[in-house]
Amino acid sequence: MDELYALKAWKLRELLERREVSAVEVLESVLGRVARVEGEVRSYITLTEEEARSAAVSADAARAKGEEAGAAAGIPMAVKDVLCTRGVRTTCGSRMLEDYVPVYDATVVQRLRLQGLTMVGKANMDEFAMGSSTENSAFFPTRNPWDLGKVPGGSSGGSAAAVAAGEAVWALGSDTGGSIRQPASFCGLVGLKPTYGLVSRYGLVAFASSLDQVGPITRDVRDCATLLSLLAGHDPLDSTSLPGEAPDYLSALEGGVRGLRVGVPRELMQEGLTPGVREAVEGSLRLLEELGAEVSEASLPNLDYALSAYYILAPAEASSNLARFDGVRYGLRVEGAEDMLEMYGRTRACGFGAEVKRRIMLGTYALSAGYYEAYYGQAQKVRTLIVADFEKAFSRFDVLVSPTSPTPAFGLGEKVEDPLSMYLSDVCTIPVNLAGIPAISVPCGLEGGLPVGLQIMGRVLEEAVLLRTARALEEALDFRASPDPVRGEGK
Repeated sequence: MDELYALKAWKLRELLERREVSAVEVLESVLGRVARVEGEVRSYITLTEEEARSAAVSADAARAKGEEAGAAAGIPMAVKDVLCTRGVRTTCGSRMLEDYVPVYDATVVQRLRLQGLTMVGKANMDEFAMGSSTENSAFFPTRNPWDLGKVPGGSSGGSAAAVAAGEAVWALGSDTGGSIRQPASFCGLVGLKPTYGLVSRYGLVAFASSLDQVGPITRDVRDCATLLSLLAGHDPLDSTSLPGEAPDYLSALEGGVRGLRVGVPRELMQEGLTPGVREAVEGSLRLLEELGAEVSEASLPNLDYALSAYYILAPAEASSNLARFDGVRYGLRVEGAEDMLEMYGRTRACGFGAEVKRRIMLGTYALSAGYYEAYYGQAQKVRTLIVADFEKAFSRFDVLVSPTSPTPAFGLGEKVEDPLSMYLSDVCTIPVNLAGIPAISVPCGLEGGLPVGLQIMGRVLEEAVLLRTARALEEALDFRASPDPVRGEGK
């Protein structure tokens, strides 16, 4: 048998239910892995070993009594440090919240606690989820377990790196413009951005409230379906939460793709793709055809404007959301100012990093008098056109398919001084957030020893179709490559 830390959650659950292994043994395997590789990978901002051990002991005690343990019991998890955790500091990767300890749990964390959450720690991230490489963390960059000289993606890079490196079995991330799917792609994992409103945002520290969604990062599609089932469903504490309970996504996995209509947006298959990404995606499309799907070209004509619209709308919302971090109520306060205005300025100058300041300034400018309609108003109109493009495409197709990212993981430091180049790494994922639809990334090949991700997009609330499609492709591809962060290269 493989090391316990390397197994998928569903396999561990089977072993735990048969009591062939204990939750404590699973956890100690993962913590042992953390001890060996965390110094190189740097997935976590805060480790919660004692809390995890307590949860593992409780899971074993419940099973020993013949009681039913929750679906998350005994499965070590990383939680992105943008989600509030009662009694455990939540930094958002920022000096502004370096010492902030919430008094409540985010709804998704609370739901997982009811299912036996075994939280190994809070995962590193780009500051306030603003970035595509986890280099914008105020504390340290996270490294890609496939190649320690590469980034793991962002902003959920710590979550993805932890799962890929064996420092967690599955993880929670958040996705505002690709921050679950792009790290999953870079780290050879499955990552799903749910329909806007399917998963509660209560307790998620907001970046852009009309775009943010919490979702799973896992080692395979079955685990993704299981974790999504635990997260989804109406939450009265979130005014944007959709009504109704979540379906059992696990039961909808099988069935294949015969007769499925697959569209390939030409706008996402143009210049900018590396040869290996193009080859892996085209190979996956041929495989879908062999499995019985009908594959043909689609068009989303307004996608050329998506990136520009996103980088007006998201910073505008960030400008509003981050105004609360002023040194008055909580978080960092720089002392020694002569008056309140000086205190505001010095606190925000010291507490926020360069990328966060850049986006606050962009957003504040876009919302300012005289420019609101020219920038923010126009961007909202573009967003409406993009929603209409997707609706028209989904009248012909059941799913749309594209690369998750135009390239595999890039080098640490390679794009830090070139923000536009960094922003372009999310060109395939951003339209999904603007439209509020679900999308999943699954590994579909390698380029230069680094994983390539395939993005599958679906209609609103049709996560079950995405998961079924991803499952069929996953089984056919049989992607088994894995990283070795000790050596710093995939094997």
